[in-house]
Amino acid sequence: MGDRIIGAFTEQEEIDRTDIKSAVILLSGGMDSTTLLYKARDEGIHCHAIGFDYGQKHLKEVAAAQEIAGRLDVGYKLINLTSLHDSFLMHAASSQTNPDIDVPHGHYADDNMKVTVVPNRNMIMLSIAAAYAITIGADAVGYAAHAGDHAVYPDCRPVFIWGMSIALEHCHFSPGITLYTPFRDIGKHDIAVKGQELQVPWELTWSCYEGSDVHCGSCGTCVERKEAFHLSGIPDKTPYELIL
Repeated sequence: MGDRIIGAFTEQEEIDRTDIKSAVILLSGGMDSTTLLYKARDEGIHCHAIGFDYGQKHLKEVAAAQEIAGRLDVGYKLINLTSLHDSFLMHAASSQTNPDIDVPHGHYADDNMKVTVVPNRNMIMLSIAAAYAITIGADAVGYAAHAGDHAVYPDCRPVFIWGMSIALEHCHFSPGITLYTPFRDIGKHDIAVKGQELQVPWELTWSCYEGSDVHCGSCGTCVERKEAFHLSGIPDKTPYELIL
């Protein structure tokens, strides 16, 4: 393992990203995953997109992901995980899957945002994406965890990324699957800047956890979206029901 450090990445262990020829990208339809898809394509990586229906209230994100993938002529695979929702996620202490828990509003780093966590969501999705990558001969899986996620989401933190990168590296015959997470050390406003450079169609992306016809403007992801555009100096043309 060399100089691997739990929770951080040493310079020695950085993977030469030019080695990635084909990747399965977790595409939710939001700003981060869409920018990741555009970035990977810009780097010459042959991309396949994957999304999940796990009974989330904001299922509208799936339609956004499908449209974004179609615009880039990237194949999109939708995985039906509604059996997981019906079996136990609908009873989890998560506003995303439990119909009896309201989506919290306020700043995305507030303590009440922990109720938006879906149990082990990223591990489940990354595991399925890795199996898909192996099946189609791709050599990497990409997901758009960024530094702004660390305060709330355990499965976006460096230690989780480190652990999953090792697991995917050894989940199949050598050389295994590379975990592609180029945004892990930057904020969402940095992603906005990168996406603007890559001409990401922001109007197609979907962030709101409420899942109505228009972004609510006050849930944690809407607040984070607005803050990212503000800090990056990029005009936010997203229609919001409520402007805070």
